Amino acid sequence: MATPPQPGPYAADLPAVPAWLTKGDNAWQLTAATFVGIQSMPGLVVLYGSIVKKKWAVNSAFMALYAYASTLIVWAGPALAEGFLVARASFPATAGHGAPRTEPYYPEATLVLFEFEMAAITLVLLAGSLLGRMNIRAWMAFTPLWLLLSYTICAFSLWGGGFLYHWGVIDYSGGYVVHLSSGVAGFTAAYWVGPRLKSDRERFAPNNILLMIAGGGLLWLGWAGFNGGAPYAPDITASVAVLNTNVSAATSLLTWTCLDVIFFGKPSVIGAVQGMMTGLVCVTAGAGLVHTWAAILMGVCAGSVPWVTMMILHKRSALLQKVDDTLAVFHTHAVAGLLGGVLTGLLATPDLMALHSHVPGARGAFYGGSVAQVGKQLGGALFVVAWNVVVTTGIILGVGLVVPLRMPDEQLRIGDDAAHGEEVYALWGDGERFDVTRNEAARTGGWSNGVREETVDHLVAGMGARGVTIQL
Repeated sequence: MATPPQPGPYAADLPAVPAWLTKGDNAWQLTAATFVGIQSMPGLVVLYGSIVKKKWAVNSAFMALYAYASTLIVWAGPALAEGFLVARASFPATAGHGAPRTEPYYPEATLVLFEFEMAAITLVLLAGSLLGRMNIRAWMAFTPLWLLLSYTICAFSLWGGGFLYHWGVIDYSGGYVVHLSSGVAGFTAAYWVGPRLKSDRERFAPNNILLMIAGGGLLWLGWAGFNGGAPYAPDITASVAVLNTNVSAATSLLTWTCLDVIFFGKPSVIGAVQGMMTGLVCVTAGAGLVHTWAAILMGVCAGSVPWVTMMILHKRSALLQKVDDTLAVFHTHAVAGLLGGVLTGLLATPDLMALHSHVPGARGAFYGGSVAQVGKQLGGALFVVAWNVVVTTGIILGVGLVVPLRMPDEQLRIGDDAAHGEEVYALWGDGERFDVTRNEAARTGGWSNGVREETVDHLVAGMGARGVTIQL
């Protein structure tokens, strides 16, 4: 008598692979979700920890790490039941306009994971505006509230079948939902939290340029999942989107670098990373909806317009000067995200729009869509900006009633050791932990472990003569 087949993933009857599930589609969407996750962790965790002053490396990386973890619990909270997660996914936004609701070839669990990653990176990007002074307890309270009250509203309005989607506002993969939202909310929160110490604002050099590039590289490559996963299928749109994403990022990086050389005489590595970022952000609103020549044009605009707002307009605006947006998230995400949305309203092609959108006749103004499409893009941006300003203000002021938003000045002078009891480079000298207060005493002429200021200066001068760089 033949042995009956054993249950499992390779049994003849496959309950784990229902008829509607396509392994390739499911594998790609899970891969895309993982790519987006890598953008946040370790991508932005490494980027934040290295692009800031040494004394804020641990705190900055931890703010990103905490935002990522807390978002997962809040996002997955309503979707913990097995019956929901193993059922076939569906998109409410696609119902209407005479079309049935679209159902991709994978379960809800896959879709929940992908959308979580998009939500998480939005909060992590927002954190870039607040590095170097926000009370970590205030950040812990702020993150779930902002996710629930701000991000979800904008995401549903543009992606979930809300009024902006049905009105015809185009946001392919988060130019508005992720980047305009994080840039505006970060700027608003930075206004209410207050600035860093004057000494930190004046000198905030990265503690590790190479790690900054590595973090930026993870962000760039991870964008293949960010924009490639937006069609929710491994189709033609995904291929076009991934190609256009890389083309725009490279073009923007080169444009930003050329402007740095022309106006400042030398290329800046930090500027190159910022140019890469603006190119990725700008193309996101239309990555799978425009020709590749249009992606080049978007890259040129992304490498120049935010450069002008950051390097020229910022210095002439009292408001921009007052608000301490630590990593210039307003310029790299809000400005670049808005720019990408407007350019998509001009350059989205009817053929690619037909493959992606269920709104009939949607197309850019250059393809017979009229300037009304640009008006819709601006209208959608106005809603996202207004909602984030109002809601972020309400949340941050509410949190401020319970816990201080900003660390006390004594902690700000010390940094990571005061905030966490940890330091990014824990050793100083011969196995001795670095002590900021003792070091400050040495610099001001006080006694520190039997070493006077002139002795420290002599040692530093000697090390400099031997080609050793040291920062006190």
